[in-house]
Amino acid sequence: MSETDTRQAIKDIALDLLVRNGYRGASFGDIAEELGITRANIHYHFGGKQALVEEVLDDYARVTLVALRQVWSAENSSLGDKIEAMIGVSRKRFQHFNAAGESGQPWSLISRLRQDADLLSAKGRQMLDHFGSELLAIFAAALSTAAERGELAPNAQPGDAALILAAIADNAAPITLTEGGFERLETIYRGLKRMIEKS
Repeated sequence: MSETDTRQAIKDIALDLLVRNGYRGASFGDIAEELGITRANIHYHFGGKQALVEEVLDDYARVTLVALRQVWSAENSSLGDKIEAMIGVSRKRFQHFNAAGESGQPWSLISRLRQDADLLSAKGRQMLDHFGSELLAIFAAALSTAAERGELAPNAQPGDAALILAAIADNAAPITLTEGGFERLETIYRGLKRMIEKS
């Protein structure tokens, strides 16, 4: 395996362990064992755990925000279509960590690391804050566009709707863990859609 491939493989395993087990449950020993490499090899590529976590978080946040921007800026999609697409993005991530017919496993790196924020570096905490700000900006732009197109219900305020969407998206994984599975998240998104979408 090339150095680039090894580095990516380390990050892939780290992502999986961080989502499933949190910061404390993602050790260099577990990553090394999974890949059949030494801990020294991981240190060679990343130095320490904080640097590895920061790089994994940066990659995850960037990919997630790109996907969400594509969903929420799609010009030919209605507000309702965008909410359904958002459900689809979440469902795909959920299913990756929860086998068919099962639920109850964490599936979002952002929400998992928020639980362990006290263990992260200042840079790691800033990355989580930046993700939240970018998420809100994506929804604010989309809801503003929906208002301009006349897609919002008469009493729906774009700024308020964006805040609620961001709160749901930011807490999507905890919602599925504490409220009975993915169906509950779908119900919440669709309930908001009925409240804000012009009938």
